[in-house]
Amino acid sequence: MIQQTAIIPFFKYLVHKMDVLSLLNQLSDGEFHSGSSLGKSLGVSRAAIWKALTRLSELNLNIETIKGKGYRLSGGLDLLGEKEIFQNISIENKGVVSMDLMLSVESTNSWLMSKEQLSAEYEICTAEMQKLGKGRRGKVWISPFGKNIYLSAAFDLQGGVEALNGLSLVVGLAVIRVLKALGIHCAVLKWPNDIWINSRKAGGILVELKGEATTGWRVVVGVGLNVHMDKGHGKDIDQPWVSLAEFVSCTRNQVTGLLIDHLVDVLSHFKSHGFEYFMEEWEESDFLKGKAISFGGAGITGVAAGINSQGALLVETVEGLKVMNAGEVSVRPM
Repeated sequence: MIQQTAIIPFFKYLVHKMDVLSLLNQLSDGEFHSGSSLGKSLGVSRAAIWKALTRLSELNLNIETIKGKGYRLSGGLDLLGEKEIFQNISIENKGVVSMDLMLSVESTNSWLMSKEQLSAEYEICTAEMQKLGKGRRGKVWISPFGKNIYLSAAFDLQGGVEALNGLSLVVGLAVIRVLKALGIHCAVLKWPNDIWINSRKAGGILVELKGEATTGWRVVVGVGLNVHMDKGHGKDIDQPWVSLAEFVSCTRNQVTGLLIDHLVDVLSHFKSHGFEYFMEEWEESDFLKGKAISFGGAGITGVAAGINSQGALLVETVEGLKVMNAGEVSVRPM
């Protein structure tokens, strides 16, 4: 089931006059369109089209205007669409998924965290952009319009605190499976939440919870994955990063559908078997194992020695083996 919602407050006046998504779809081919042809297809005046395009520029979309030719969205736009997304989800998994497909939202995690009840076993929220995308430890996740994947999945999980062990790690495995399906076999996982390709960050994971050990958990897992982001959009990112487009030709609909499909697969097995079921698979993608590392703020340095059955990082230090359940990890020069 799809719930397609346009939540862009400064477009509110436009929604009553025209379908904003239809206007974006008209321009998504990257070709020139005259104001009169756009107005005719959308049932509005040329003046209304001009006003709409003026406001669309607030999304940092590069809209060119040339007299006698019309308007063009430079480079085109890879928009999300429900039909295209669901073409990449297995029949079995379609039956347990509902989706809120947004134009804009504060953050996909926050949207799902605010819901009292879920509309399916796994409720998905994905968006063209986030205004306040969330990374770990309060960091902002850069979320330009129509460039990347901003997706969260909400579900209920029974059990105490131990039921959560390794959850973010198995979500990372879902992403690795997606990348392999796309033909990217060099992606690795940096414990506990990052996806790296060739020593650059391609994506991240954020897990948020509601509930308590005695009643079970409402879990929201968020995945951000760079697909088409260019240097201009990523100029404020404070670490090396990479987009999937550097390695493969893929659409955001393809990536989104595959991500939903693999998320449902791994989360269903996680509910039944816990993290131990995934240990061998995770170790195959472990970026840190054998590397000299340090924990920011903890004053701990050593060599990463893999993970345990609870998903904690093992670190060989001069004082012996330490078990780290959380923390910011940096790789140190050998």
